[in-house]
Amino acid sequence: MDIVNAYEATGTYRGAAALTGTTHKTVRRVIERQAVGAAPGRSAKPRPRSTDAVREVIEARVKETDGRISAKRLLPVVRAAGFTGSDRSLRRTVHEAKTRWRRQRRVFRPWVAEPGQHLMIDYGTVTEGPNSGMQIFTAVLGWSRVRFVRFTRDQTLVTTLRLLAECFTELGGVPAVVLADRMGCLRGGIVANVVVPRAEYVRFATGWRFRPDFCEGYDPQSKGAVENLVGYCKSDLFVPAPDWAGDLAVANEAAVSWCVEVNGRRHSEMSAVPAERLITERGVLRPLPSTRPELLEGGAARKVDKLATVRFGSARYSVPHRLVGTNVLVAVVDGRVLVRTQPTATLATELVAEHRLVGPGEVALIDEHYDQPRGKPVRAIRAKSGVETEFLALGPPAQAFLRAAAAAGTTRLPGHLAEILTLVAAHGQTTVIAGLARATTFGRFTAEDLRSILDAGPQAPQVTPPGQALPIELPEVTVRSLDDYRVAAR
Repeated sequence: MDIVNAYEATGTYRGAAALTGTTHKTVRRVIERQAVGAAPGRSAKPRPRSTDAVREVIEARVKETDGRISAKRLLPVVRAAGFTGSDRSLRRTVHEAKTRWRRQRRVFRPWVAEPGQHLMIDYGTVTEGPNSGMQIFTAVLGWSRVRFVRFTRDQTLVTTLRLLAECFTELGGVPAVVLADRMGCLRGGIVANVVVPRAEYVRFATGWRFRPDFCEGYDPQSKGAVENLVGYCKSDLFVPAPDWAGDLAVANEAAVSWCVEVNGRRHSEMSAVPAERLITERGVLRPLPSTRPELLEGGAARKVDKLATVRFGSARYSVPHRLVGTNVLVAVVDGRVLVRTQPTATLATELVAEHRLVGPGEVALIDEHYDQPRGKPVRAIRAKSGVETEFLALGPPAQAFLRAAAAAGTTRLPGHLAEILTLVAAHGQTTVIAGLARATTFGRFTAEDLRSILDAGPQAPQVTPPGQALPIELPEVTVRSLDDYRVAAR
């Protein structure tokens, strides 16, 4: 029973107070307010609050941070502005200011999906369970709510386009718009909040006849359906799944089975089966292009540089040297880097190189890709003067002598070369060449050393490689025991 009815029944303040569980003063105040025509209840006069003096500061900071600032962060600011109330009062006022700001800044309106119009895509990462670390690609058709899920090892452009093509093939058509997050593999840049897609993505969209679109940055509301799908996959597919040991084939088999199950189940929001609605939506989807590229066998286009390598993922991979200057396709399939030639009107694509996936900054080389085996780098010898030209004309022994003399730090080497050339007229070219080879062997690099070798002539001992050991029969001797040498104990 309320206070007014209790007073009408009893006729006294104290009697009405006893029935309503309050005091007679409260009953009198209510009855007097009713007598003058005021609404029953407490006085409408607002009570002052400790945050009134800093309310403008709070609202300004909430607006600047788009409603993301916390009361804890605002506390030192309002203290400096003269706030002397409690932390609880500040938290209450900040919460009210955030609520008002959210109502002012944005008004939400339900999105009505049309058949065959939108496909939303996104990536997720498994963070729990035995398969932690695996990447997942998700896609949702906006009208029929058909879900598409596949596992990947990376989020590169080639992988994304390949999975998009696989998604279109499974759906049996192409939607008019593909809405994606501002993922780096598809985004070429952002100018004045307008996303510039990569040229490869635009060419892919042109070939498949859809329009690429990107959602607002840091705005999950614009792609909530695919965001919910990522969370649904983590809770319903990842967590109860066994350990796939990083095997994408096994993981994708489980993903295909899971998609068949959830697409054949009644959707809670629209009370319909997505697989049945897809049959209707296929009638308005754009047909698959008949000349679509086979992305699984292709990859990213790269030009072979003069080192017979291609750069992919900040690493270098070798290809046959005959392909220098040509364009090839590079793709990663099951942890292996595959390099293929680009198909032409007369020739199909050909696998020319296969490497293990290496980290950024590393190089993967195969010796068979080059015309000669790997060796130490050698600086070419080039004559710069007439003396050097005449000396190097003596052949490989002269070049070996020059390299060894330079490595030994021989001083006045040009003068020694000129003096050695004068010995050719006296001893003959053949004798001097043999002397240069002997000087190189024994590390003697001056003209005086070579003159001494030539003066010795045939009497100089010749170095020959060691032969077989000579068998020598040694005489037998009597062997005494160590006990014979023991000192007797005293």
